[in-house]
Amino acid sequence: MTATTEAGFDPRAFRRALGNFATGVTIVTAATPSGAKVGVTANSFNSVSLDPPLVLWSLDKRSNSCEVFEQASHFAVNILAADQIELSNQFARPKDDKFAGVTYELGDGGAPLLPDCSARFQCEKYQQLDGGDHWILIGKVLAFDDLGRSPLLYHQGAYSMVLPHSRMAKKSDCTTPSALQGRLSQNLYYLMTQAVRCYQADYQPKQLSTGLRTSEARMLMVLESDANLGMAELQREVAMPMREIEQAVEILKRKDLVVDSQAGYGLTREGIEQTEALWDIAREQQDKVFASFSEDQVDTFKMMLKALISTG
Repeated sequence: MTATTEAGFDPRAFRRALGNFATGVTIVTAATPSGAKVGVTANSFNSVSLDPPLVLWSLDKRSNSCEVFEQASHFAVNILAADQIELSNQFARPKDDKFAGVTYELGDGGAPLLPDCSARFQCEKYQQLDGGDHWILIGKVLAFDDLGRSPLLYHQGAYSMVLPHSRMAKKSDCTTPSALQGRLSQNLYYLMTQAVRCYQADYQPKQLSTGLRTSEARMLMVLESDANLGMAELQREVAMPMREIEQAVEILKRKDLVVDSQAGYGLTREGIEQTEALWDIAREQQDKVFASFSEDQVDTFKMMLKALISTG
């Protein structure tokens, strides 16, 4: 057991032990009445109460942001999505203007709200407590946004992301061939829809763990192989409503993953890296699912699917 007496206390060992508790990653922002803005990366965020709705986080007393948080009447907690590592790093490092190049809107009390997060909480400053070498700031939540993106995690000094635990997988969710009865077992359409549902049950959470929505991931993967597609070509390839495509393009451009080109839309360097990660997930899932089939069987299956698609 590591000693906790003052004489034998090891702060580095204590920090490593605390690092075993995986947390989310937030950027907490605030502004003074005169408009001075600050933002700090923090993983100390936690809920306190539902009635009234209270949350807390802690701020190092040595931080240059203390004065602004002291003057601010409100603060915003932006819970980062899994693909916002660069944003986390930008607000974690000392910098004259951490908001340089960052898109944001102003929330209650002028606190900046960051786009494409996992969730956002606009808080009125409720209480400030002395917590050793940190200030503990408690906020009353006035408004929040649940944006439905997989969150960024922090564990033992490294970024991580959420994946369903293998022991929690519900294999019974998917119909097995032995469970199919009567005419359903011979109906090709029914078998195909069930096969897709079972495939996605394991694949989709892995894709979503990147912080991208399904529409955004699909668009990146299409652009990877067919770069510089226009809006009409994108709609044909990704098979989504135009409104979803326009929204996904706007978000991907804001994330610097997609740019306008003369012929349509193309991938940035960051977009290519993100797309490769998506293809790695897709390949791993495909290899896992079709591991028990021969190469000839898989080729035949591909040929049949392509033939069906061409008749559409």
